Amino acid sequence: MDSTDTRRFEAGRNRLASLAYRLLGSAADAEDAVQEAFLHWQAADRRLIKVPEAWLTKVVTNICLDRIRSAQARRERSVGAWLPEPLLDGDPMLGPADTVEQRDSVSLAVLTLMERLSPLERAVYVLREAFSYSHAEIAEILDITESTSQQHLHRARRRITAARRRSSGDVDPASARKIVEEFLAAASSGRTERLVALLTDDATAISDGAGLTEKLLRYDTAQRIAAVARAGFTPTPAKRRFAGGAPAVHYALVNCAPAILFVLGDQVIGAVTFDIAGGRIATVRGIAAPTRLARLTETWRHGEPDTPLITQW
Repeated sequence: MDSTDTRRFEAGRNRLASLAYRLLGSAADAEDAVQEAFLHWQAADRRLIKVPEAWLTKVVTNICLDRIRSAQARRERSVGAWLPEPLLDGDPMLGPADTVEQRDSVSLAVLTLMERLSPLERAVYVLREAFSYSHAEIAEILDITESTSQQHLHRARRRITAARRRSSGDVDPASARKIVEEFLAAASSGRTERLVALLTDDATAISDGAGLTEKLLRYDTAQRIAAVARAGFTPTPAKRRFAGGAPAVHYALVNCAPAILFVLGDQVIGAVTFDIAGGRIATVRGIAAPTRLARLTETWRHGEPDTPLITQW
């Protein structure tokens, strides 16, 4: 394969990785899928490929669908131990984020909800909402009819509508930051009543338990979430020993949503993301398993973070 063909593939790598990430919810798996597509590209008779972008989109989509349908993926995600891998704002793998639909399609809420969709529903939704492919193009990519593509999109949109209502799309960035800062201040100072007031009546909290538990930890009442947040966010010598020091706490955007990051040196050791609805917090996600934070940490190291909210937690 000559350098021209390599450059042609590399020019579309970020777009392909963004597609794969939306389908798989994992940056590591997305990178593997794109690399596998590169091997297909190397082996193909490229003289017969009239539109490389369309050809590569089809290859990556089908690689991802094979992974979603695999027995291993079903086992891993059926035990309740799965959360999407978070990505820091500015990561090219997040892909297009110009429209509400594009931002929604990469939110942790929608990436999680897409687990309830069939593989084809998921693929149609991502190709249409995030990448604006026509139903004729989607039909070609997935080897289905246009009417079938339309039906899959209708079902996917219907199921994802609830998640959109719980997204951060109805709050401006300054207000979102203020709400998150108030949450941090109330949690770290132990003000339970203020925490409850910041949460919606049907708020949910989810934690991966820093990877120490097989299943996700879930809390479904504002009072319980407030109690857990107060216990988790109040700094103690024991927590600092476990973390390896006193991390700084930064505000950030993760998957187009407000978040706070616990950073020790140049390592992100914890991320807490928030879905905000109606001026209050609807969902809190705590992610601290090192395997879920590897790419986020790498992006963080290459960025220019703001002044921390807390210099030493």
